[in-house]
Amino acid sequence: MPSPVSTCPEHGPCEGTACPVCEQSLDPTLSGSRRRQLSKFVSGTLRHFPEDARIELDGQGWTSFEDLVAAVERKYDWADEQSLQGVITTDPKGRFERDETRVRAAYGHSVDIDLETGETPIPDTLYHGTAPRNLDSIFAEGLKPMNRQQVHLSGTVEAAQEVGARHSGDPVILEVDTAAMLDDGHEITKRGHEVYTTERVPPQFIDRQ
Repeated sequence: MPSPVSTCPEHGPCEGTACPVCEQSLDPTLSGSRRRQLSKFVSGTLRHFPEDARIELDGQGWTSFEDLVAAVERKYDWADEQSLQGVITTDPKGRFERDETRVRAAYGHSVDIDLETGETPIPDTLYHGTAPRNLDSIFAEGLKPMNRQQVHLSGTVEAAQEVGARHSGDPVILEVDTAAMLDDGHEITKRGHEVYTTERVPPQFIDRQ
């Protein structure tokens, strides 16, 4: 279960019941279960079904923060702007991006949007967790986006293991030679804290760990 979310009057939303900056004890504004519920709704809305929540995404996946507040308030009678801000700010994987007036999902879209290429340096090796049943097709055809716009790669073995565990009780970790991919002209972009995206990974850049 996720930790609850609290809001420090001076330093804003934080995870848990004490501000990590001033150490002030706080009353939770969002329980762990409601935090998970709201996060799933917001992720789904910004990645997959904006129409169902009655919001519009622009070509880069942005929507008005005020419109998203209205959407979560329509969905849950306990949700409000403070709840939404808490979920966005404390997300452990950096799933969301926000500026002064807009918000979007950082990655994972199935709707047709164009996320601009970032300038963050890319590690020489990234990782991908998958089920053993997928290995034959991966080594024959490479990694493809499937039902998403981009292939997702992980920055650490641990993160890849967590992803792979969603698909198999005994996931396989693949190493991706991203240095060679970049030399070959492929684009790779960092999204969130541990996720990197690319259009596809040809099989010659993939090896089993």
